[in-house]
This record gives sequence, C-alpha cells and structure tokens, in this order.
Amino acid sequence: MISRPQKQKIIGLLGGCSNVATGEYYKFLNDEVNARLGGWEIAETIIVGMNFGNIEAWLREDNWLDLTNYLEQKIDCLIAGGADVILCVSNTLHKPLGSILKNRNIPNIHIVDPTGEAIQRSGLKKVGLFGTLPVMQMDYLKNRYEQKFELEILLPNEKEQEDIDRIIFDELVKSSVRPSSKRRYLEIADRMANENGAEGLIMGCTEIFLLIQQDDCPDFPLFNTAQLHCNAAVDFALAKVI
Repeated sequence: MISRPQKQKIIGLLGGCSNVATGEYYKFLNDEVNARLGGWEIAETIIVGMNFGNIEAWLREDNWLDLTNYLEQKIDCLIAGGADVILCVSNTLHKPLGSILKNRNIPNIHIVDPTGEAIQRSGLKKVGLFGTLPVMQMDYLKNRYEQKFELEILLPNEKEQEDIDRIIFDELVKSSVRPSSKRRYLEIADRMANENGAEGLIMGCTEIFLLIQQDDCPDFPLFNTAQLHCNAAVDFALAKVI
C-alpha cells in the first residue's frame, strides 16, 4: 500500500522551446513514472512555458544576453513554484544554464550527461551530432561530450548543418514531419558513417526523434537526448520512492 500523498521530487520543466518538445517531455516523464510504479501514478511536474517566438528571434540575432535574461525569469518562476530540479527541454538553451543556476540553490540535469553515459555504455567512441546551428557550430555541448565522456564528436558539413537546422525550425517545431526531410537526415547520417567513421548519432535537438527512429537505421545507434534526459529526471524524482 502506497502512503498518500506519495512523495516524489517535483520536476520543473523549462518549456516552450519548443512547445512540441515540451509536450513530448511531459509524455515521456509520465509514461516512465507509470512504467516504474504502475497503477495510476505519473510524474509531479511544474511547467513554465516560454514564447518560442522570442527564443527563435534571439537565436537568429545571436542575442544571448536578452535570451539569458528571459531564461532567468522563467527559471525563477519554476523555483518559486516549488520545483526540486530543473529540466530544460532544449539542447540549444543549455548554453547559458550553468551561469544562470550558479547562484541558485537548485539542481539541474544537464542534457549531455545521460546521453554521454548511454554512449559510454554502448562502447562507442566516435559519434555524429545533429542539432540547431548553435549546437553544431558552438562548442558548449561538444566540449562536454569530449571532456567529460572522452567521445570524439563529428559534425556535418556546412551545407548539411544548414539543412538540419532549417528542418528543425521550419518543420519539426511546428509538428511537420516530411518524408523528404527524413531522407535528408538519413542521407547525412549515412555519409558521416561511411566517410567520417561515425559509429552512431546524437539527436541533439529534442524534436529530431519525431523524424528519424532507430528502426530507420537498425545498424547505426541513435541516441535520443529527450528520452534519455527524461529517464534521468525520473531517476532523480523517484530516488527514494522505489
């Protein structure tokens, strides 16, 4: 018999980046808690949703100052609401998280860490990285994979990066999943495997799993950062429950 109310840590979702990813995170978290606890149990969450229009504009302007200030306000809302841990539903927006949370007394599960651990368990050493242009062109995620998990991160070429980013912003964040875009992503992954020696692929945008799945390339491991991130959050939330 479970004592009521059941005690879980509250997962604070920094959402809206995008709303599509936020909805998938909510589903992943609830499904994972229910899979572990059964019955009618789901996760305890607080969601603060940002306007993705603001995020997109500041990213295109490379305006990390206003973006960081905006994130700070939203994270403070999560803390004030009683969140026990912060989960940012975007790979891209992890860039300023460290500095924002440095003086705030709340843990954060970094999206790289559960993915890096999963890659290590698989025994791979050389993996490709898909994501938005900031994820692929800046070093803040790449360095963490390389320095913390001793992985070699391979990046698509410039034209491929532009196509990957365009498909994310023009299609996936709007729930548009197109066969032509799937073919393009798989084509890039296949080239990186054959020409660059990539042993697997980090889906470093939390909507990419909507477009390509492991069944599309059964011999080329795909690492879904969204699912792995949520599983790690559930580990944290249920640490003393089960």
